[in-house]
Amino acid sequence: MAETQQPDFIVVGAGVAGLRAAIGLADSGARVLVVTKEALAESNTHYAQGGIAVAMSGGEDVALHLDDTVNAGDGLVNREAARVLVGEGPRRVEELLRWGADFDRENGRLMLTREGAHSRNRILHAHGDATGAEIARSLLRHARALEKIELQEWTTTVDLMLEGGEIVGVMLLDRAGHAWPACARAVLLASGGAGQVYSDTTNPAVATGDGIGMAWRAGAEIADMEFYQFHPTALNLPGVPRFLLSEALRGEGAWLRNAAGERFMERSHRLQELAPRDVVARAITREGIGPSGETLPVYLDMRHVTNIDLAWRFPGISKFLAQHDLDLSRDLIPVRPAAHYLMGGIRTDVNGHTSLPRLFAAGEAACTGVHGANRLASNSLLEGLVFGARAAEAMEGEEPGAQSKQLPLLRIRGRAGALGGTGAKMREDLQRTMWQKAGLLRDAAGLRAAQQDLEAKEIPDVTGRQALELRSLYTIGALIVASALAREESRGAHYRNDFPKHDDAHFGKHSVAAKGREVAFREF
Repeated sequence: MAETQQPDFIVVGAGVAGLRAAIGLADSGARVLVVTKEALAESNTHYAQGGIAVAMSGGEDVALHLDDTVNAGDGLVNREAARVLVGEGPRRVEELLRWGADFDRENGRLMLTREGAHSRNRILHAHGDATGAEIARSLLRHARALEKIELQEWTTTVDLMLEGGEIVGVMLLDRAGHAWPACARAVLLASGGAGQVYSDTTNPAVATGDGIGMAWRAGAEIADMEFYQFHPTALNLPGVPRFLLSEALRGEGAWLRNAAGERFMERSHRLQELAPRDVVARAITREGIGPSGETLPVYLDMRHVTNIDLAWRFPGISKFLAQHDLDLSRDLIPVRPAAHYLMGGIRTDVNGHTSLPRLFAAGEAACTGVHGANRLASNSLLEGLVFGARAAEAMEGEEPGAQSKQLPLLRIRGRAGALGGTGAKMREDLQRTMWQKAGLLRDAAGLRAAQQDLEAKEIPDVTGRQALELRSLYTIGALIVASALAREESRGAHYRNDFPKHDDAHFGKHSVAAKGREVAFREF
């Protein structure tokens, strides 16, 4: 068992939000421990293809970026958070450039493209469709060069530790099954999303909502969990993972066609293929259901796009498609929506403060309300940079407290071992239930059935990463279902067949859940 560690601050997660926060804390002279349950390069950040949205053209573009963010959020965006995002975004991207981020250029100038619901070209990309990987690379390289940062991979965070009503650290578990407490002045949860709660997702296997689950168990408030964004275009081939087909494809002119070969988006939105993601995802879902309930194919079509070299512009996507004998310039590409991004999470203010003392959150694990009911394309990487930096600034003000005393070594409850096939089966059952009954199209009957399914399952009392992730996923599923049941309207990514319209009078606010309390709706 490792010895008790005493950094100044602990950051859980090594994606864009976690690394940017760690860099900020280290620059202030603090000792920072960054823990991640996989290799340092494995995060949702790494898999982000399309780009990072940022208003680099001055005040007018900043104002338009704010408008686009608010409009995409379908009446629920926290305007203060959105102003922070678009206003501070350019400065954070300039930092990345200084730290060596290699964004694509043309004739020496940064290349800017457009994606859905953006009013102008403002998307930076790197190596065509590997923007997240490039940002992660530059941040990790910079973090490794700072001696105040300790990067610890293959370490699972089990739970938050409470002492005297405030967070004093975390319990950690290494690959060998050894557990120990790590104490600090404050903890930042930047552990990413929870796409693995659904059977169809673009997220990697590590996206199991661990930070949100820990915060919930500790008593923190969780917000807007009903708003899970389903990316409209994931590859739809039998037996093949739902590989993300970036929105940048539609930004470069791709069309959507139904089984009859017809374009159909003009029937759903004036922006057609570049409509907000929730609109496009639902349109694809409906076109994929035949008159007798049979499943019909829907396709992404770029065969008419001849003004750019598609293999050069989208090298990662082209390489993956080639493995399945598909070519963007030659073939119709079968697509369907898949769970992509959680707009909800641990409720925070714009500085990362949660409802628990000394606990902070940033990135996809957090909910400032910046995305409202539907995230604007390519705002997620910017969110991690901006709010990761702001959380670090706020954490610097935390003075040593109860964590300064020596705490005894703690042991995790449960017998050692793994769930094996039992755990895999429970995970598959959960994912299928959530996709079928709490996915893109919802109603009370399906949500209540999902709630009963989740409540009927009991996770065995076994120690190990598999069991911890399963516990987190069932918590996430229960929060999504409860919040979706409570919101008896349709808004953004949350669509109720039995309540198909907005109800601003009753639900024009954010949902907030906490242990022992009913889901409530309020401003923040």
